[in-house]
Amino acid sequence: MLKHLKVETETQHVPAAPIVLGRVFNIQRFSLHDGPGIRTTVFLKGCPLHCLWCHNPEGVGASPSVSFLPEKCMACGECVRVCAHDAHRLEGSDAQGSVVNHVYDREACEKCGSCTEYCDSGALEFVGRPMSGDDVMKEVIQDRTFYASSAGGMTISGGEPLAQIDFTIALLRAAREQGIHCCVETSGFASWERIRTLLPLVNLFLYDCKEMDAQRHKDFTGQSNLLILKNLQSLHAAGAKIQLQCPIIPGCNDREDHLKGIIALAHSLPGLEGVQLLPYHPLGESKLQRFGLSPAANMPRQPLDPAQLDHWANWLRDQGVRVVNTPGAPTSAPSP
Repeated sequence: MLKHLKVETETQHVPAAPIVLGRVFNIQRFSLHDGPGIRTTVFLKGCPLHCLWCHNPEGVGASPSVSFLPEKCMACGECVRVCAHDAHRLEGSDAQGSVVNHVYDREACEKCGSCTEYCDSGALEFVGRPMSGDDVMKEVIQDRTFYASSAGGMTISGGEPLAQIDFTIALLRAAREQGIHCCVETSGFASWERIRTLLPLVNLFLYDCKEMDAQRHKDFTGQSNLLILKNLQSLHAAGAKIQLQCPIIPGCNDREDHLKGIIALAHSLPGLEGVQLLPYHPLGESKLQRFGLSPAANMPRQPLDPAQLDHWANWLRDQGVRVVNTPGAPTSAPSP
């Protein structure tokens, strides 16, 4: 007589996929200049370029940073109490005995963020806290109704999204699962392998074109544009939808030869969705002070004249380039 063996099956425990964290320095809702329609723009920290005119200097470094606005300080002393590294001091007093000077020693600061948690006035702000994709998507999906009515969606910007490629992929997959249109704004300065991984996940690439001359590009950003242009051609050949984002910076690239280069580039990319000219605005200068950074020399102090932007846009149109700027309409979109 055969004995029936009792086979016991053990429950297979499949380890959960690790949660991918990213460093986000801002989530801006109701954005109107970061792709089509109403969008939520997610700004990631870390960028390989150092553009002289950068309007998001807090996004260049990959590590967290601390914003300090002394005019908001109430001299409550909480930051002094909780800082383990003596990075904060209150000095001096007026006739009534009130503290008049808050000294923040950035060299001593370890950027732990403890002081910002106790700052009720908003003088100190921790920028670049780690977030999960779920954390970000909780904010993104709040405006789903506006995306549907305006053909909008989510845009990942920076910094440089390709510098946090795993987190960027995780965000794009989460948004696509929700049926949300996805844009990625990129300088294109990364390996082609990184860019290629985004092809099935991105509806529209907002691709920066900062300077057509390779040496000037290096002078303005710290890197040549050769890899950037090579990746742009590869992205176009792969069938991706691309819109060129072209900042116009007075005294830097507001030159006829640069604009001629954009015209030639656009003509070499017949599948291009269009070209957007972005006017310079000195927004980054005030931010530099908040983060203890020094401004670049000889940067203009005034925004680009809207009439000059219209002039360049119309000239490109006359040369057969599809420019997406609305003629005569003001735009608040600063240069990337």
